[in-house]
Amino acid sequence: MSMPDPTERIAAFRAAQRLAYDCAEAIAAELRPGMTEREAAGRMKAWAGDHGVREWFHEPFAWFGDRTAFRGAIGIRALRGFNPAFFPGGRRLEEGMAFILDCAPVVGRAVADIGYSGALGHNAVVEQLLDDLIEHRNLIPRELAAGRSMAEVSRAVDALCRRQGVEPRHKAYPYTVLAHRVEVLPGDASRFNLARFGLRAVRELRRQMAEGQGEGWSPLWNSSPASDHPPVPGLWAVEPHLGFRDVGAKFEELLLIGDDGGARWLDDDLPHVRRFKARPTVKKAA
Repeated sequence: MSMPDPTERIAAFRAAQRLAYDCAEAIAAELRPGMTEREAAGRMKAWAGDHGVREWFHEPFAWFGDRTAFRGAIGIRALRGFNPAFFPGGRRLEEGMAFILDCAPVVGRAVADIGYSGALGHNAVVEQLLDDLIEHRNLIPRELAAGRSMAEVSRAVDALCRRQGVEPRHKAYPYTVLAHRVEVLPGDASRFNLARFGLRAVRELRRQMAEGQGEGWSPLWNSSPASDHPPVPGLWAVEPHLGFRDVGAKFEELLLIGDDGGARWLDDDLPHVRRFKARPTVKKAA
């Protein structure tokens, strides 16, 4: 299902994504030592609610410290379903500690799913991982334009991680996804959710999974044979997540794949992109 006007559709998703990143930036600025993941996630939900969000693809997550690298229980059972260890918990933030804020609001019928990484104060590993992530942001559309299958692109991300000396921690996500497809949501808004996931969004993802299974493609993009097919046109929430020892960092943003297999990011005015553009020496090295 799509909006009648493609320009209107893209504008709606871009606006939803901007709102989600504004939410993450606002709460990142409020983080203080001693704050728990639950408190941070709750503040994100409240901020979004104050700005008109009433429905979610998934409610906000927050991860602090080694949980940003998805160590221990958080990385178990990635192949099937959802792991409750992903839920924000009682981990308290400390000075210099890494954090990730992740939220996926529904605005009207458009879905955004974003990830925002940083540290409370300075953390050299987080800074390096954020620099490394820009190479992945450049790599993904380039590999798609070269005619690679979606699995081959995901494997190219894995290979770049090895060259960088980091781990692809998105492999700890349910179904080991690098990305998932998003679509205009059908029907009326719903406030019902299932394990923090919005009912309308879950139904749409299941519809896409059934459709893809019949047509030979998957809305869950990973390195497995299930994604070894040509690029599927549409919007994809892409989330390379890098880990080095007990520190992790990611971005998550919308990638538009065209009918010709070409791809472009929906918005270049996002926090991790602005950060990169402000670091000219790193930019030249990449």
